[in-house]
Amino acid sequence: MPYPFPLPTTSSFSFSSCFNCDSHPSLPLNASTQRAVVRETLKKHKRLPPSSQPANLSSVVSSLTGYLPYLFAVDAGLSHRAVHGDEINVVLKTAPAIEWRPTISDSLVPGKEPPRIKVQSLEYEVFFALSALANTYTLQARAALHPLYVTSTAPVGTQQRQAAVTTATRNLLDAAAIYDYLRSRSETLVTSPPCPDISPAAVSAKCSLALAEATLLAVLKDDPYPAVVAQDRNENDTEWMYRAPDIPRVRAHLFARLCLAASEHAAKAYSLCAGRPAGGKINENFTHYLDDLRRTSRAKACRFFGIDSELGGQTGTAIAWLHAGLQELGIERKESSKKTGGFGRLKKEWTEKREDRKVEKGSNWGADAGKLEETRVLEMLETKWTKQNDTMLTQVIPPVGPLLAQIPSGREIHTIKPFQPPLLEAATLEAMRAPPDRSDEPGAYGSSDEETLTEGTPVGAFPGTQGEYRTATPSYY
Repeated sequence: MPYPFPLPTTSSFSFSSCFNCDSHPSLPLNASTQRAVVRETLKKHKRLPPSSQPANLSSVVSSLTGYLPYLFAVDAGLSHRAVHGDEINVVLKTAPAIEWRPTISDSLVPGKEPPRIKVQSLEYEVFFALSALANTYTLQARAALHPLYVTSTAPVGTQQRQAAVTTATRNLLDAAAIYDYLRSRSETLVTSPPCPDISPAAVSAKCSLALAEATLLAVLKDDPYPAVVAQDRNENDTEWMYRAPDIPRVRAHLFARLCLAASEHAAKAYSLCAGRPAGGKINENFTHYLDDLRRTSRAKACRFFGIDSELGGQTGTAIAWLHAGLQELGIERKESSKKTGGFGRLKKEWTEKREDRKVEKGSNWGADAGKLEETRVLEMLETKWTKQNDTMLTQVIPPVGPLLAQIPSGREIHTIKPFQPPLLEAATLEAMRAPPDRSDEPGAYGSSDEETLTEGTPVGAFPGTQGEYRTATPSYY
């Protein structure tokens, strides 16, 4: 958690080949220059090993935020909108042909990346660029939370934990604002999207997903149990004794309502993606994550209702709430018992160790939406409270069904601030009234995914004789 979005890659593109700007002749050139930076940054990021990618996310954000003001300036010129009171006159010469590789679209061949999609509208260029930025914000949230789950080093302190959660929450809310802007912008489209990534259903689902994850982080910030479970597996932990986690009763009930709100957002996202959105089918890994997040959020809510009951002296009801949480996760009670042996226990231990290795390597960890972590917490509390109830209280454990029937509605904690499209500074826009000093024709590489050079005319060659020239090594520009 959050979802490990892959970042897209894109082909090269020359704005001057498709657009003229009489009022600001240098705008197409500058837009092409900034887009080339984005293309190279995305290409570099994709080729980095997974452990090195988090450190490169700031470069991706910087390149995208540098490109977006120029892209929105061209878009404003096509729509006859003023920027800083300055009219921009952009004329479309020919339809653009830009290639982007989707990130959550289903691949035609299992195990392969989805094929590149040709975008023939500047509107969908805006969608892909903003989606890439929102995905990067989500990945930055993952990078901020990663130290909380590492068990090979000393556990982080309370202040570092809260700072990490605050940073991740801010990034997720920024991503949600972008997706919400794309959702509202998609309502004015008259053409069908070229792929599910930028379909109205997908951007709405991503917005709900980001809001659900940000809501869960509001709970994680003051939830001590995941840290206790991780601490128990950490060999570098020097604390051999700790005080039992104490959560005030009112806050436990509040946390349960927040988890239910997150579950409602995840359920909405899942319903949007479970069908077949416009443009094709969404990758099953993404839809499974949404369903796991819905289940995990409801299981967390059951746990906090159990904590609320246990603090009130109703240990039997508290244990029933834990059983309800395991049921929401789709886990049978016999699997959580210590009596489970043989292949079942071996499989469980192997799954947990595999997830821990993913966390250590920093690759694709948390792809189960925190389902394994919540299972560990529920099993820890069930063992503790069952022993307490069997030896001291001997309260009757009620059935799960009536408890689930009385679950209240969720409670919201975050509001999405409207996303404001970035605008060029007035001085920068005024400077582009000068004619361009060079051409912005694309280089030899057709796509950021390709390594091979396209054949071009050698410098100084007579037209039509490029086949007679050979170079020992290609030139890079």
